[in-house]
This record gives sequence, structure tokens and C-alpha cells, in this order.
Amino acid sequence: MSITATELKQNLGKYLLLAETEDVFISRNGRIVAKLTNPYQNRVDAAKALFGLLPPDVDLDKVREERLHKI
Repeated sequence: MSITATELKQNLGKYLLLAETEDVFISRNGRIVAKLTNPYQNRVDAAKALFGLLPPDVDLDKVREERLHKI
């Protein structure tokens, strides 16, 4: 999403909430001058990439125990 600096000033709270889920580009005089983004977005993307890798019937405690015994 792209907004003007004036729009950001008038609705800062709205765009802070929006930045949790998508990047907000801020422009001044027609040029993009800043980007408001979630500082943890890389972690969110990594977690989403891992979603669905484990079968639904996996017991995480059992997997942990198995990994500890391999060492």
C-alpha cells in the first residue's frame, strides 16, 4: 500500500496496525521516502513456510524425546 506523509500523520494508528500484515510505503511530493513494515516479518514468513510440514498426528513431546536420545 502506498500513502502520502500527510495521510500517515492524520491516521498513524490505522497504518501502524496495517503494517503488521503488509508494507506501507510513504511518499512525499510524489516520491517514496519511507517504508513502514513489521520488524518480525521474516519470522512470520518462516513460520508460514513451515506450516503443514508435520503430519497432524505427530506428538511433539515424543519427537523431542527421540531427538534427545539420538545425541
